[in-house]
Amino acid sequence: MIENLRQAALDYHRLPKPGKLAVEATKPLVTQRDLALAYSPGVADACMAIRQDPAQVSDLTARANLVGVVTNGSAVLGLGNIGPLASKPVMEGKAVLFKKFAGIDVFDIEVAEDDPEKFVDVVAALEPTFGGINLEDIKAPECFEIEAALRERMRIPVFHDDQHGTAIIVAAALMNGLKLNGKCLADIRLVASGAGAAALACLNLLVSMGLPRQNVTVTDIAGVVHVGREEQMDPYKARFAVETGARTLDEVIGGADVFLGLSAPGVLKPDMVVHMADAPIILALANPTPEIMPDAVKAVRDDALIATGRSDYPNQVNNVLCFPYIFRGALDVGATEINEDMKIAAVHAVAALAEQEGSDIVANAYGGEEPVFGPDYLIPKPFDPRLIQEIAPAVARAAMDSNVATRPLADINAYRQGLAQFVYRTLQVMRPVFHRARSDIKRIVYAEGEEPRVLRAVQTVVDDDLAWPILIGRPAVVERRIERLGLRLELNRDFELVDPGNDPRFDDYWQTYHQLRQRRGVSPDRARVVMRTRTTSIAAMMVRKGQADAGICGTIGQYTNHLNHVLEIIDKGPGVGSLSSVTLMILPDQMFFLVDAFVNPDPTVDEVVEMVVLAAHEVRCFGLIPKVALLSASNFGTRDLSGSLKMREAAAILRECHPELEVDGEMNAESALREVSRNRIFPNSRLTGSANLLVMPDLDAANISFNLLQATGRGLSVGPILVGTSRPMHILTAAVTVRGIINMTAVGAVDAQDHEHIRVAAE
Repeated sequence: MIENLRQAALDYHRLPKPGKLAVEATKPLVTQRDLALAYSPGVADACMAIRQDPAQVSDLTARANLVGVVTNGSAVLGLGNIGPLASKPVMEGKAVLFKKFAGIDVFDIEVAEDDPEKFVDVVAALEPTFGGINLEDIKAPECFEIEAALRERMRIPVFHDDQHGTAIIVAAALMNGLKLNGKCLADIRLVASGAGAAALACLNLLVSMGLPRQNVTVTDIAGVVHVGREEQMDPYKARFAVETGARTLDEVIGGADVFLGLSAPGVLKPDMVVHMADAPIILALANPTPEIMPDAVKAVRDDALIATGRSDYPNQVNNVLCFPYIFRGALDVGATEINEDMKIAAVHAVAALAEQEGSDIVANAYGGEEPVFGPDYLIPKPFDPRLIQEIAPAVARAAMDSNVATRPLADINAYRQGLAQFVYRTLQVMRPVFHRARSDIKRIVYAEGEEPRVLRAVQTVVDDDLAWPILIGRPAVVERRIERLGLRLELNRDFELVDPGNDPRFDDYWQTYHQLRQRRGVSPDRARVVMRTRTTSIAAMMVRKGQADAGICGTIGQYTNHLNHVLEIIDKGPGVGSLSSVTLMILPDQMFFLVDAFVNPDPTVDEVVEMVVLAAHEVRCFGLIPKVALLSASNFGTRDLSGSLKMREAAAILRECHPELEVDGEMNAESALREVSRNRIFPNSRLTGSANLLVMPDLDAANISFNLLQATGRGLSVGPILVGTSRPMHILTAAVTVRGIINMTAVGAVDAQDHEHIRVAAE
């Protein structure tokens, strides 16, 4: 197994392209004008603007979002002093984490210099390049001297993550552990094993947060750090020297409330743990093998709270929980340093997040595990998407409050909301839809009200005031799952519940259903069964009768089955010939709406025209002007295939009957999305720029396109949005995420508003 992992790691770094980083341009460079703007002569204007006002560098270059990860390779992971060249894979890995979790760009810099003063000179000279410096894998005590000197000389944040990142997560875990066992930081006694950079940073931070220094005892390879000791001492370690005759860990561990280990495997023995105080907290963080294994602790102390640095045990102390987000907050306010106030703010943000309800992204990343605050969940998981929204604003606010921010934020709440773009790529395009949904709260019924994804989504719907949720489900099941997921939902306060097995409207529902379907072979007995057991039908009936303004279904089962159930109850809208679907596809560098990947197998010309008109309305709901391209294998008359002829005729009708629409076709996808290609072939097209509403000739083409984009991992969808119904009832796919349900809730609410306006106008 070890050999397989080793080979997999080497292949990961080697293939398909060596390393883990690349430089990517953020501006186009495809025309002569692009070249003139990017380089000579246009670049001179940017240079002179910065020369005249240095603050402009943040607006005209990438510096404000660029961090240097710098090392000399003297203390790499558990590998020791392997030198700067061998440390490069680790530094590239650090850069990937910055980019993945906080959208921060990184240059990794490996410096061949062991002399602290010369190292400081090298790094300080790089200040014009970077918005911040992350020192990494530099051995103690030199790391203390280097960081202090750089912080003195540089006017940008300098942060030694091995020290402070570890300290912040340790402090958060300890704060929550103390909360669980009812102890106070000012009253506990802590014993530390290890006196390196990370251990001393942890102790310094805890002392600044209220841990009395006299309550700390430090041990290392030479024994207890005591007054008068000379062996392996330095000024940073000497700060924690105590008056004692004890000389070993075994002699000082008795009665301790907390063990903090950042030393070596196996130094804490089970019999030592036995003599610790009640409900001890054991932070055994040596990696890969901790000072004591959690199983060994539990064998002698079932009241202990335990954290390690390992991912295969609960409560992993992992620096990635904080360093990307600390830099995010610091960079976004132009902080000149990362001070103690900012670090403490990060501690409280991390600790508080662990007490919130779980996230579906976290659960999916950890095999369906549902984390709930408690002994096995003291700190959040590294993949918790909310970390950036909690830590970065807390750090930014602390920077402003402590007067180290050169670009203060005008609205911290707006900043927090904006950070969600790093987690949810749909956020930017969904913002106008969310705004409209909040302006007139509608009742949304969820057919699969027992489904955990639905319950998680409903929690956000309630928190964000997007709608009034109505859940269909068995009360005991819904209540049990709300508790298991750690949600804050409360019946009648936050949502309404419809029990399929006991609802006073049952007789009305089944009788109405029977009237609708009695000439389709549905008997009264069958009608009763359907309206007791088929939750999609119940949801559709509530929407039909006006007891809900819109419905959401489809998180379980096949789309076509749900569609058939909906069509039995919800009529088509006035004048609508057939229903269709619209799906928003979001790619890394563009987005468009796709019609119709789910409903019509082979639409006629008239149906294509109708689909476009209905879809265009949905595009406008997103605050966008529809630009419609009717797609086919033919490109403005190059082929006379059946699908091409259909799209050509539909385009002609749309141009004549709907002149307000910017529409053209038939054309291939490249012409639709690339104006340069389109103008070269057909310069007289009515379409300008890139199309944002792509209409496929049949369901096969649309569904294949949709699934290809999804399968590559580059396409993110909102929808499908069912259009053409008399009342809004949207059918999702079984793969929908929690965020997808939230997005479609907002879409459903806006659709309900529009349907209401139409009904009022008609009356």
